[in-house]
Amino acid sequence: MIQKTIRVDTAGTVAAVFGPYDVNVREIERVFPVSVHHRETQDGYDCILLSGEDEKAVADAAVAVSYLCDMARVSEEVSEQSVRYVLDMVASGRAEELSALGDDCICVTVKGRPIKAKTVGQRQYVEEIRKNTVVMGVGPAGTGKTFLAVAMAVKALRDKEVSRIILTRPAIEAGEKLGFLPGDLQSKIDPYLRPLYDALYEMMGMENYQRQVEKGVIEVAPLAYMRGRTLDDSFIILDEAQNATPEQMKMFLTRLGFNSKAVVTGDLTQTDLPSGQKSGLSLAVKILAGIEDIGIHYFSEKDVVRHKLVQRIILAYDKYEKSHAGTARAGAERAGAERAGAERANAERASAGHRYSYRGEEKKK
Repeated sequence: MIQKTIRVDTAGTVAAVFGPYDVNVREIERVFPVSVHHRETQDGYDCILLSGEDEKAVADAAVAVSYLCDMARVSEEVSEQSVRYVLDMVASGRAEELSALGDDCICVTVKGRPIKAKTVGQRQYVEEIRKNTVVMGVGPAGTGKTFLAVAMAVKALRDKEVSRIILTRPAIEAGEKLGFLPGDLQSKIDPYLRPLYDALYEMMGMENYQRQVEKGVIEVAPLAYMRGRTLDDSFIILDEAQNATPEQMKMFLTRLGFNSKAVVTGDLTQTDLPSGQKSGLSLAVKILAGIEDIGIHYFSEKDVVRHKLVQRIILAYDKYEKSHAGTARAGAERAGAERAGAERANAERASAGHRYSYRGEEKKK
């Protein structure tokens, strides 16, 4: 039996790592063939004891538990999602990539909670925003695309790197009918921009947010209202960009002025555009790939930081769409082959008819 002991500061750290009713312990024991127990040393210190028959499994489990202890030590939430992600990274041999995650705090919320990248994919996204003028974050729901972009915008404003934040979204559900909705412009567009408000409220507080809006430091508007403007000294975020048309996307990207940064976020699998209408985001990532100072980051289901079912839902939809796309391609290929065969048959019949007609003319002569 191989054993490894991890000494911890307090029983509170042990409680955070073990989770409510030892839910995290069960997850650790499911991934690695080890047993996890809480022990107290002779000198009164708390420790976590790992034991098992497989030396590598015990060593990997110790790496994962040590990282979770570090998270708890700095008052970072050790959630079920965090535990699953850490275990997955260690099991796949990428434990060294975890060490950089906890080092970088983007900003602090009004309640004192630090905003940090929770996955390697999120950290890469944050780095792309830091080093590029235009960044496109593409990926499934729940990966933190919008939230992290807003956090970076708030940080840039606090550090006086920009003088204002501009948040925009295509109000695709409203189309051109905003004028028929009751209230002024703000009350008409509020429902479509609510996710952006929620992120700003969490980081700045509602009263501070309202003051900044009144001073013009923060502006939230539908994408259509960006036309004709030049946005200098601004941090601009285009959310739900999969619902922008190619013309709207080009219009938005050409609004960029001096000392400004733009972040475009979207999920290409959740477009609300009319059937047959191409998404401006899908076209932009193809056209702009490889251009200097433009970063394109793709998230995966492993970056999802919502309920664990969200990952499974995304994977299930991906599997269905891939199989459906394969069936559709096969059907299109069969239809194409049938059309080609019919065209050849028609051509042969026409050629035969022409030859018969020519022989008839010869006989008459």
